[in-house]
Amino acid sequence: MRFKLMISYAFAVVALIASSNLCDARPHAHGALNNLRRFIRPSTSAFNSTDAAAVRTPPCAQESASHLIPIFPASTRVPVVGLDQANSSIAATLQRADSQPGPRPLQLVMQDERQILHQDAHPIAQHHGSHHQHTKKGSRPLSTTTEENPRSTSASPNVQVTRITLVPRYAQTASSNPNIGGYQSWVLHAFSNPPSASPSSVARSIPASLCPDNNGTVFRSSSGITYQTICGINYDDNIRPFLLVDSFEACIQKCDAYNYDTHGVSCMAALFVPSRLHSADDCYLKSSIARPSIGTGSVEGAVRYSVAQSAHLPVSRTSTSLLSSLVTASSTISGSSSSPSQTSSQALSSASGTVSPPGVTYGTGNSVVAPKVGGAKLHGPSENRPTSQYIQYDPAPGVSLARSLLRVGVNGDLSTGYDISPQTGILDVNIYTQNTLAPLKNVPHISRDGGRGGFVNGQHLFLFCDTGSYSGTTSAQNGDFLDFVSSSVAVDVGMNALAGNLIHLQDGIGEWSDNVGRQRGFAPLTQGEQAYNIAMQGQGQRYAVWIESSIIPLDAERGIIYAPIIYDEVNMVTRAAKFTYTGNTLLTITAGGRGGPVAQRPVRKLFQQDEPEWGVVGGLRSWGPSGIGGTDGKVYLFGSVDHGILMARVAADSITDRDAYEFWTGKSWSTIMPGASSNATWIEGPIMDIDVFYSPRHMTFIAVYLTIYADSTFYYRYLKADRPIIPCYAPGGDKNSDYVENLLRYDWSDEQVLYKAKPGLAGGFIYAGGVHTRYFGSDDVANGGSRMLLSWTAPTGQNPASAASEYQIVTAEVNFT
Repeated sequence: MRFKLMISYAFAVVALIASSNLCDARPHAHGALNNLRRFIRPSTSAFNSTDAAAVRTPPCAQESASHLIPIFPASTRVPVVGLDQANSSIAATLQRADSQPGPRPLQLVMQDERQILHQDAHPIAQHHGSHHQHTKKGSRPLSTTTEENPRSTSASPNVQVTRITLVPRYAQTASSNPNIGGYQSWVLHAFSNPPSASPSSVARSIPASLCPDNNGTVFRSSSGITYQTICGINYDDNIRPFLLVDSFEACIQKCDAYNYDTHGVSCMAALFVPSRLHSADDCYLKSSIARPSIGTGSVEGAVRYSVAQSAHLPVSRTSTSLLSSLVTASSTISGSSSSPSQTSSQALSSASGTVSPPGVTYGTGNSVVAPKVGGAKLHGPSENRPTSQYIQYDPAPGVSLARSLLRVGVNGDLSTGYDISPQTGILDVNIYTQNTLAPLKNVPHISRDGGRGGFVNGQHLFLFCDTGSYSGTTSAQNGDFLDFVSSSVAVDVGMNALAGNLIHLQDGIGEWSDNVGRQRGFAPLTQGEQAYNIAMQGQGQRYAVWIESSIIPLDAERGIIYAPIIYDEVNMVTRAAKFTYTGNTLLTITAGGRGGPVAQRPVRKLFQQDEPEWGVVGGLRSWGPSGIGGTDGKVYLFGSVDHGILMARVAADSITDRDAYEFWTGKSWSTIMPGASSNATWIEGPIMDIDVFYSPRHMTFIAVYLTIYADSTFYYRYLKADRPIIPCYAPGGDKNSDYVENLLRYDWSDEQVLYKAKPGLAGGFIYAGGVHTRYFGSDDVANGGSRMLLSWTAPTGQNPASAASEYQIVTAEVNFT
């Protein structure tokens, strides 16, 4: 058994309610916890955790031993504010559907609570994993037949990098319909090696008056896509959520990025409203231009040229100087010996107005390219920018548990035997809830623990573990405690790290439970878990669903997380905490709605308490022949054990079916699950957090991780394949192979230092470290570029109610050569 050496400032939040008065509920620090394992693992009954002997503290518990969830009476509701003018069509629909003037209680609008909780989410069949027999005796092992895929290329003494652009099907046929096809079949356009210096043509100045002087001008965006400017026009069909950017060009870039991420032309126009520059949103992406109207205020718009032509929009002039060759200046990478970040090469079809997505850079040669670190740039801690509205929603009362269930110790039935609680999870802004929006009386101060992320449906998300909200926090005064949840989510608005700046994190409208900023939590709890937490508040026990890994992409619109269900028990005298892993649950994540990203819990519990922690530290998507964003292929998930990481996998369309998973035995795939003592690890070492991704530039996989040794250091290794690894969907790839299986065929390189992070303000070690793959578009290492975004959590030693918060979510960029 390997023990973790760690220094942890554990504390408990105790919320007491007496006649609606909240006693002092600030966290209290206590002594260090040493030689702890990840979680307590009972050796006997799942209903009793008191006999457990070994503990390993999870990342989300590195700094806080426990928080108890307080529940408060509903606050006084405030009048509903008017709808955005951009939502006038929705408002009109509501007026037609409801002849009663003024706001109404939500219960009168809704037909089904599911319409508000996940109105636009994809339905997923539910499989209650706890009811399955998880070990199939006598099952025939499935042998692996995957071979590595050699790249057909002439031998060369020097490894070169070639820009390859993948052109969508409709670009090949010059179709006039911009919605036909997708990035499934490609024509290859090879480009010469990128120059070693920055291109001579960089961003040109924008005319002082874009509108109306330059109405109708045709120009190219920084991605090479042709647009036509449209002044003073609004279109009704919105792509949610609205965005906050700092310029007209940035709004157009959001449209380009959305189309790239969704593998099609879903965004046909981008509208920028300069007068809202410092508001909640100023950039509006449009899925159609079929319903134009006169815009209120100054609207600077851009419509994809092919769409404008098909709609016969007038062109007043053609100019290549306006917004020509816009390139977002890359931040300087300190200490880098490599060339500046490369921009994507595009193949433009002037006839159709369609272009490829940003190019993918693949290395060439007969061997993998060993990645080397060229430099790094620290961005610093993120800033919270909470939304200022909430949804007036009074959920149905929760269940009441029998006294026999309100006992200390794990009771798995509270997770598996109850439906999802309507008191938890993000609310959706849709036709049923649009007229219940109201302003927050208090925009809360947020203190978060943990922090991993990824892209879902074109949005860059950060997911957190324990999160507290506070009112009245200023630079000179600590705020008052409001409430606490075991998970939260925020959107990276503006994606400021692209330019080397601090990121801004925004909580969605659907996160708030009342008008002062108490939270609902991101990962839904069951009614049993929630009822237990309410009944046991103030006594030291709760159930939590923690998010401890990066998002695994499922398809073009959804991501998934395998989240541990934790039983947290605090000694209210000594403040000592004990965390018990009780199994994990599956979360499916959607994004793009105005309420904020939504997590569904289609399986109450997928893997059990006495099994390896499958997926808790993450996994990897193996895309099928249809390519990135497709629905074929497999999901690989990592099983954390003391001496390394095990491997399991499942077809992407069967993630909720516990019996569909198969496990690597060291020699073949089997439906028989290995135990925690199995030696079938694919990577070994004292790993705490890990991300693994394929790098087209290096033609192999790279693993980035933190160890359990509390040294605040990111390490990396690369897979030493004996020939280039080419995905099945890429040029030269074998469409019948599974390229991720190569992780099981080859050894890893020696461990190397990737990035040494500064300790937190209190001198404590960092944790919850991860890679945000594809953040930098075509310049990202996961797309064949050289740039990588890292994030981690650093303790401050400050009161969470203070302006400094108890934790900082810090980002940095690393540059590979």
